[in-house]
Amino acid sequence: MAFDSLTDKLQNVFRKLRGKGRLTEDDVRTAFKEIKMALLEADVNFKIVKKFTKDVTERAIGEDVMNGLNPGQMVVKIVNEELINLMGPEGEELPLKPKDQITVLMMMGLQGAGKTTTAAKLAGLLKKKGRKPLLVSCDIYRPAAMEQLQVNGEKVGVDVFMAGGSMSAAQIAKAAYSHAGKNGHDVLIIDTAGRLHIDQEMMDELKEIREQVTIDTTLLTVDAMTGQDAVKVAEAFDEQIGIDGVILTKLDGDTRGGAALSVKAVTGRPIYFTGIGEKLTDLEPFYPDRMASRILGMGDVLTLIDKAQETIDEEEAAKLVGKVGRAQFDFDDYLQSIKQMRKMGGLADILKMLPGVSGQLQGVDMDQGEKQMAVTEAMIYSMTPEERANPDILNPSRKNRIAKGSGVDISEVNRIIKQFNQTKKMMKQMPGMMKKFGRKGKFLGFPF
Repeated sequence: MAFDSLTDKLQNVFRKLRGKGRLTEDDVRTAFKEIKMALLEADVNFKIVKKFTKDVTERAIGEDVMNGLNPGQMVVKIVNEELINLMGPEGEELPLKPKDQITVLMMMGLQGAGKTTTAAKLAGLLKKKGRKPLLVSCDIYRPAAMEQLQVNGEKVGVDVFMAGGSMSAAQIAKAAYSHAGKNGHDVLIIDTAGRLHIDQEMMDELKEIREQVTIDTTLLTVDAMTGQDAVKVAEAFDEQIGIDGVILTKLDGDTRGGAALSVKAVTGRPIYFTGIGEKLTDLEPFYPDRMASRILGMGDVLTLIDKAQETIDEEEAAKLVGKVGRAQFDFDDYLQSIKQMRKMGGLADILKMLPGVSGQLQGVDMDQGEKQMAVTEAMIYSMTPEERANPDILNPSRKNRIAKGSGVDISEVNRIIKQFNQTKKMMKQMPGMMKKFGRKGKFLGFPF
């Protein structure tokens, strides 16, 4: 994730503070100097960093943190609250008109920010929410952009308006709006042309589109990997066209993530969504409190729950609960659990959302864990249906055949059987344990 480096540095600062029974004013000021450097290295806008560190230092010293029972934890609490205020303070939903009207969204941004892919991601997300979106490309300079949008639109099951002839970008947008009205679409997403840099020709074209079609919301797609440059881009678009909200892309990349901490504070415009991967489902609503929690290494259980609710089939989950209760959990169910984990983003993404876990993943080769899951799948697929349903019949002869079929040593087969038995034992205990969470336990597939 974009903030891994920042998270590590902040956790080191907090670790030092927690190690002290009492804090002096010098301890607090020294800690916040380190936090200031960590934020600057994450490419957060320097004016934002200056104000942020001033505010948290004044709060920490002014709230008598030094004499508290747990001063280190109080400092973390203050930093968390100020991070939320910096990015929010609250998440905002994309404004949409009632379904009997057409909401027009115009996507803007520089070339390479992932705007066209993000348009398709957004269309797919809105479709899941019961809307009927229509995509249209107004990029008349890159035929590949139109083709890309059409391909991605088909993948997410959303209609794409394809203009014929030599029409201008504004004329295409107007024709798409007319088509949307005639065909019952309630959201029109206009993907505009990008440039390698901001130029007047681009801005004039966007203004022409606005003259032809009433735009309800302008969405600026910003590459999180560009750091402070992302803020400059946002300011330029806001000054010339006006932006209503931001979508941050590539937040999963090996980047410093400063854009997420700067763009709202500098522009005053909300971040509506973040792109967290290359799949067309990898678009998440932006919640400042959840992002602050991730940055501080405190996990993000609410997003994990949301992902699980989207991917776990309740009917299948109910069947699994019944099988667990009757001690009938088998290798087919084990295989299904691996598939569900992949749908939720994979092992690394899930672990990073668990409180207290992300800080312990330093130096852990998560790719190795993913590879091991693939090996496990290969071994299960090498079993016969009877063996998957009745693991107790796996004798040495059968294990040898499974090992050869999946290209592993028999010790690997023994290891996975042992791991399966441990999981089965744990699954028997889970329903009772999850009752403590009430209906929230349902996100793990237990319907209560």
